[in-house]
Amino acid sequence: MANNILLRMTDITKSFPGVKALDNVSLDLEKGTVHALMGENGAGKSTLMKCLFGIYGKDSGHIYLEGKEVNFKNSKEALLNGVAMVHQELNQALKRSVMDNIWLGRYPTMGGIIVNEKKMYNDTKAIFDELGVHVDPKRIMSTMPVSQRQMVEIAKAVSYQSKVIVFDEPTSSLTEEEVEHLFRIINMLRDRGVGIIYISHKMAEIKRISDYITVMRDGTHVVTKPASELEVSDIIRYMVGRELTNQFPPKTNTPGEVTLEVEELSGQYSLLKDVHFQARAGEVLGLAGLDGSGRTETLECIFGSATRKSGRIRFKGKECKNRNPRESIKNGFSLLTEERRATGIFAIESVRDNTVISSLKKHLRFGLLSSKSMKADTKWSIDAMRTKTPSQETKIRSLSGGNQQKVIIGRWLLTEPEVLLLDEPTRGIDVGAKYEIYQLILDLANRGKTVLVVSSEMPELLGICDRILVMSGGRLAGEVEARSTSQEEIMTLAAKYV
Repeated sequence: MANNILLRMTDITKSFPGVKALDNVSLDLEKGTVHALMGENGAGKSTLMKCLFGIYGKDSGHIYLEGKEVNFKNSKEALLNGVAMVHQELNQALKRSVMDNIWLGRYPTMGGIIVNEKKMYNDTKAIFDELGVHVDPKRIMSTMPVSQRQMVEIAKAVSYQSKVIVFDEPTSSLTEEEVEHLFRIINMLRDRGVGIIYISHKMAEIKRISDYITVMRDGTHVVTKPASELEVSDIIRYMVGRELTNQFPPKTNTPGEVTLEVEELSGQYSLLKDVHFQARAGEVLGLAGLDGSGRTETLECIFGSATRKSGRIRFKGKECKNRNPRESIKNGFSLLTEERRATGIFAIESVRDNTVISSLKKHLRFGLLSSKSMKADTKWSIDAMRTKTPSQETKIRSLSGGNQQKVIIGRWLLTEPEVLLLDEPTRGIDVGAKYEIYQLILDLANRGKTVLVVSSEMPELLGICDRILVMSGGRLAGEVEARSTSQEEIMTLAAKYV
């Protein structure tokens, strides 16, 4: 085995009931390199890494770390042997402090009994200072935005003095400034000789940060090449097995009359203050801004999942109280939430149950739920979203993150909403599936629906929206036409009240 090979995975196979997730997949990771792992949702990227990390047991194959064969039985064993993983779906003790989360299961103690809080604080602070993370170690996790929680998870991986760190969609909840910070950390780790495996759907990131790129498709290895030898078009072709010439569908919708009016909207427990705007039938209205600017809070207040302090919502001239999600759904509103794991999926339930949960009344026949009707709607959702699932009965937690997202989008489309509120609808979704979701959004607009989209990806907002509202510091900083604006203009407005 070559001296510079840090990690070698050979002929890894893994099957779940009804699906072969990995079929003889091999991967080599060199010391001091960033190796990108790419593929459509369900291609097997996360499954391969979970086999490495001890979350899943592989069916066959071999894993070598620094030339020695390993077979981690659980994630703790992997961490203690220098393999760390920053998961796409954060799994943290939200009621505990930041430093508790970092040292959970390995608290520094005095006399082997009492937790040494001072040492824990100082050690956490030292890691944060080294990484440039500005977070109070004593802060409770639930009080922080997703982006800061992500940085804590990265710091935790570094704290294990890891030789191999896997980043699974690490920038899905980060702003552009935070992405730059992450890349500085990755470059620092690379310079130390750490091997990085980087999973992402963002092509520009991959080209910029990676030394090597491996593409997977349908559980198999397709190609591994130096990043410098692959153009974005090549990567897409390997991923989807076909050319993908346009990133966005043609804009065919024509906004009509004003349908949604939001007046002086303020949040009871958020910084949202006096937000007002109008949206039209057949319009895709974007919400841009930095993390914590009030984009998500605006959608949550409209939908009634966050408490309004003041303000009015009118739809087609009629006031909508929208005091809670149930009332909002009755009024024709739907909300795709930002954090699918925490507030989107029912993890232990089936794909079918997750699909029809918000439209059960449609399936009532003489007071009983019709299995035939629910199966038909679930089939429509799976087909329309091209969701990869072994069956409708499969538990949704066993699907990839992107396929879980597709199920939730299908769920809300089945409620036939008049106003669709989408918070990061394509987060963690591959380039081919993104196009399909954009097309669904435009199809809704073409049918006269009103669609509001929050996204951290500027090209996405410019590509599918008619107008873009820019939030800053909980207030509306400006409104721009998507066709004539620029990313620079949007970023200038986003910094207006910061």
